[in-house]
Amino acid sequence: MRIRIVDAFTDRPFSGNPAGVLLLDAFPADDWLQKVAMEVNHAETAFAHRLSDDPEADWALRWFTPAAEVAMCGHATLATAHVLRSTGAHEGPVRFATRSGVLIATPREDGSFTLDFPTAPLTATEIPDGVAVALGAEPLSTFDTGPNVGDLLVELADEKTVRALTPDHRALGVFSERGIIATARAEDPSQGYDFISRCFFPNVGIDEDPVTGSAHTALAPFWSDRLGRPDLTGLQASPRSGLVRTEVRGDRTLLSGSAVTVIDGELLA
Repeated sequence: MRIRIVDAFTDRPFSGNPAGVLLLDAFPADDWLQKVAMEVNHAETAFAHRLSDDPEADWALRWFTPAAEVAMCGHATLATAHVLRSTGAHEGPVRFATRSGVLIATPREDGSFTLDFPTAPLTATEIPDGVAVALGAEPLSTFDTGPNVGDLLVELADEKTVRALTPDHRALGVFSERGIIATARAEDPSQGYDFISRCFFPNVGIDEDPVTGSAHTALAPFWSDRLGRPDLTGLQASPRSGLVRTEVRGDRTLLSGSAVTVIDGELLA
């Protein structure tokens, strides 16, 4: 079967977040899906098959890291929508049936996509003991991001602090189900982004995720509330880096970005 590697939330190869994408006739056993994700060894591999009898969705979609299945993934959803359009498998908006409900990817005139995802419910928490030592920086505030995202959002003092983080990845695992979203306001918004983030997910086998769509369902309402605007752009400052355009619409958050296929091959196993 065909397997593709797509760089998401970027328009340039070898940047953004790479995802494996496989279009199937049906979902095989979970064990096989997990082994393929381990072999691909990117943050997520997406598996999709067409639905013929679901009035609410067009394709079923699941996501696996090298270590576990996850409830929601933005960049691999974007990558899958890109593959469906670029191969002619689906035209126009595509509705994905997922563990997080129906997620819609709508193509834009510039070749990018807008994803319609649930907004993460943010709950302020006491700053956990030990998180500053594990992260390597003192938080200003911390928030639980709810079950779909499963992270602790940590606000830091400034962009320089976020960029300089060298966390103890193993120590971060005790603070949330998936990991840590570290964020701060952009130092200079004229550079094209309003806030900056980095994401560390040791509990699903990802020390640092390059660009995380699901995290932006929490980052978008967090920064929209503070900056007073529904439309923002976030920079995820991993070594690969990528931009996510966000728009908060109540209980839904729109995430927009581009994607590019870098590998198109054949899975033999």
